[in-house]
Amino acid sequence: MLGAVGGYLTVMTGCGGGSGKDVEVYELTAENIGSSTPTDDRADEEAETAETEGVSADYVGGQLSGVDFSAKWNNPLEELPEPTIALPRKYSGSYKDEFNDSNYIHWADAEKIGIEPLTDTRSHWRGRPLVKIRSCSDFYVEELTHSRPYLVPEAALTLHEIGRRFNDTLRSRGGGDYLIRVTSVLRTPETVARLKRSNRNAVDSSVHQLGTTVDISYARFAAYSSAKPRSMDDLKLILAEVLSAMRSEGKIWVKHERHQPCFHITARGQRRE
Repeated sequence: MLGAVGGYLTVMTGCGGGSGKDVEVYELTAENIGSSTPTDDRADEEAETAETEGVSADYVGGQLSGVDFSAKWNNPLEELPEPTIALPRKYSGSYKDEFNDSNYIHWADAEKIGIEPLTDTRSHWRGRPLVKIRSCSDFYVEELTHSRPYLVPEAALTLHEIGRRFNDTLRSRGGGDYLIRVTSVLRTPETVARLKRSNRNAVDSSVHQLGTTVDISYARFAAYSSAKPRSMDDLKLILAEVLSAMRSEGKIWVKHERHQPCFHITARGQRRE
């Protein structure tokens, strides 16, 4: 389970499915990580070895029940299968026109639920718990070089919803063993400065610093079998269809990035204490 209750960071391990026995409850206290952010490597190690404790059935069996966190999702195919089989296409909008929410709009909503920007990956963070995201049956998290895999609870739940809806839509159109690919998560001013050297989309006021925002590639997807091979264009259209619907529902802001091919997505969820 990914979420926060009181002073606890909860992390689902093994094969999920809503059982309290599969949940590690990591208490954020001065005794284990002090006031340092859980992006600290030491906190990562301690979270992995935290003792398993009970959590209420309602909490565990909520929005993430049935998510599979087993290790198989860490190993997609190295090459996408070909030749591909076409899928029915329903999204007919304009990426440029529909997914053009400005950084100002992203930041305004992110401030309502996000953390204060960190100075570096080992600095203090204020006010909000962060939860670690990991590859699962909803999405694949690629190896991150300029960010760390942490989000505020609302953004983590939003990311899972995007992944589930993508999977459901793909299944309804004929199927295929693919997941969306997460390429960037929590950044710091330090990592933004390094990223700017190679990515013109990176800006000093990057909303990634608030723990509310992810980048999802539209040029690469994670494939897990050669059955029912699909094209990147068809998969991008399904992802766009999902994002369009969730944007219309007031759940996310989206920017279609071109130079680094991804959808830049900020959660707009109600704050969960």
